[in-house]
Amino acid sequence: MRIPLLAALLLALVAAPAAFAHAFPDNSSPHVGATVATAPKQVKIWFDGEIEPVFSTLLVKNAAGKQVSAGKGEVDKHDHALLETALPANLPPGKYAVYWSVIAHDGHHTEGHFAFTVK
Repeated sequence: MRIPLLAALLLALVAAPAAFAHAFPDNSSPHVGATVATAPKQVKIWFDGEIEPVFSTLLVKNAAGKQVSAGKGEVDKHDHALLETALPANLPPGKYAVYWSVIAHDGHHTEGHFAFTVK
């Protein structure tokens, strides 16, 4: 009885670091699926771990698929778990898609997307 329990515990300890190796979004501004009354000046995504600045990107596109964000986004110099990009001051009402791709410090890649709407 102790051998299977010990084996299960050992397996859980070995697998745990791999499960937490990726960086996943923890919060965003604007929030996922949000409808905002005023166009945001930037999009920010906070991750649950530090990400590599050189390999992390954040793009915002309008409903026609045209990029409206400035550049490819950047990791905050003081908070390596924050990815952000600037938006134009005259962002018109509409639906926008946010695409992110990051590499965690340990080399694991994650990516995803979400939408928000400006009234």
